[in-house]
Amino acid sequence: MKLKFYIFLFLLSSAVFAQKQVETSIDTTKNKIGAEFKLTLKTVVNANSKVVFPKDKRFGALEVIQSYPVDTVKKDGSYELIKKYGLTQFDSGRYVIPSVKILIDKKTYFSDSIRVEVANVKVDTLQQKMYDIKDITPAEDGIGDWWKYVLALVIILAIGAGIYWYVKKHQKKKIEEEVYKTPIEKATSLLNNLEQKELVQKGEIKEYYSELTDIARNYIEEAIHIPAMESTTSELIQAIRTASTKKKMTLTPETVENLERVLRQADLVKFAKSKPLDFEITEDRNKIQKVILTLDNAIPTEVPAEEEDQLLNEAQKQKQIQLQLKKQRNKRIAIAVGSVIFLLLATTTFFVATKGFAYVKDNVIGHPSKELLEGEWVKSEYGNPGVIIETPKVLKRMDALKALPKETMALIKEMQLFVYGSMIDNFYVAVSTTKFKNPTDIDLSKALEGSLKVIELQGGQNIIVKQENFQTNQGIQGVKGYGTMSILNPTTKTSTKAYYEILLFKQDQGLQQIIILHEEGDTYANDITTRILNSVELKKASN
Repeated sequence: MKLKFYIFLFLLSSAVFAQKQVETSIDTTKNKIGAEFKLTLKTVVNANSKVVFPKDKRFGALEVIQSYPVDTVKKDGSYELIKKYGLTQFDSGRYVIPSVKILIDKKTYFSDSIRVEVANVKVDTLQQKMYDIKDITPAEDGIGDWWKYVLALVIILAIGAGIYWYVKKHQKKKIEEEVYKTPIEKATSLLNNLEQKELVQKGEIKEYYSELTDIARNYIEEAIHIPAMESTTSELIQAIRTASTKKKMTLTPETVENLERVLRQADLVKFAKSKPLDFEITEDRNKIQKVILTLDNAIPTEVPAEEEDQLLNEAQKQKQIQLQLKKQRNKRIAIAVGSVIFLLLATTTFFVATKGFAYVKDNVIGHPSKELLEGEWVKSEYGNPGVIIETPKVLKRMDALKALPKETMALIKEMQLFVYGSMIDNFYVAVSTTKFKNPTDIDLSKALEGSLKVIELQGGQNIIVKQENFQTNQGIQGVKGYGTMSILNPTTKTSTKAYYEILLFKQDQGLQQIIILHEEGDTYANDITTRILNSVELKKASN
């Protein structure tokens, strides 16, 4: 995002004069003893007007307990000034907040008087529970809790690894037991296990037919030595007919037809989304069981085996072992990963319940502003007259002269700009210094207006402006502007609410400026801003 400099101090547009009158309002006309009435005075003036609000300690019978800073809202070419006072009274009764005097360009205006009522507060000590003084809470040490998260993660991973090796050892024994069963025993056991899964009752018909036909194909492959798992239905039926002739197996046409019918039914269920009725599913299961038993009985007890058949038999056995090992390995991995995920979710849920989601998100997932705040800060001097500040990152020099109009460049002798981030980032810091060619009486309030106009050109909208004096730790006086705004992202066309602070100082023919901007409500960014402002030091301008 191309940055424009924050100095249009001499090119401000003329303001539109507003009607100079004072609006008076109060948040409530009835309150309890000692409670705060918030009185609001509002006026609309032009940019050059000087407004003086009263600084009295009492408004009539009510005491001023808080004089709030003036809120400034830009409206077209004018400014709406909002001044609030906190008033209170410690005796019950009815009172009148009198009219107060406001000076606008040395002309006197008066607010409206308002009647208020202060009521007694009933206190019943007999019904109030009394509590002991709480014990002193020990302060946390400076080590932090990071090691606890590392330890918890190591324990969770160790538990996952333990589960993986336990399941591996257990399943290895199970594989050794199952691989060397006779094909008919294995098929019968798998059929029984299939019924126990209750896939049909759960509506998982496709999965049921897939496992049913896999049991039949596995049996045929192991018992008759036909590559059934890799064959289509037509190829498998033809291979069975060929094998029955070659191995002199006594098979009726009905047995082969029943097998073919179930296999084709399974193909329709798996690929054509066919939905057989319940009695058809039961019949297909019975047909498969009957086919397997018939095939087992039809296999001759003594089958001549040539050397090629023996090698094929051994290859099939090894293939089955590897297939089973692969399935069980995947299952072990799934169980171990699932266990780790479960423990992580359980741990996260525990911390969310005890610490809150924001704590978990910021400390486990991460937060950009938190990382800046807790990272290694840099203290450096920028520009001339020099501005010394401490920031989370080093500010980079930018060429600001290219963005200024020719009329403005004619007034400037030297200008430097240093920036970290941009206005649409999580955190943005900019330091600028300017020296002018001719003697110029710099008005910091005007300079603040110029900076805000530049921010508007770069996407700032609905800017709320508050202004007050600012003093560095060395006693140098300046002006601080602060408030909120909406920032338009030119890429996404979305708007984000942001908080900003602008510091302005003048020295001889020099102007020093610091701008900080971040997302509103970011507590870590607020801490960063406070630390930066507390670190500000200024150097005298050099010729």
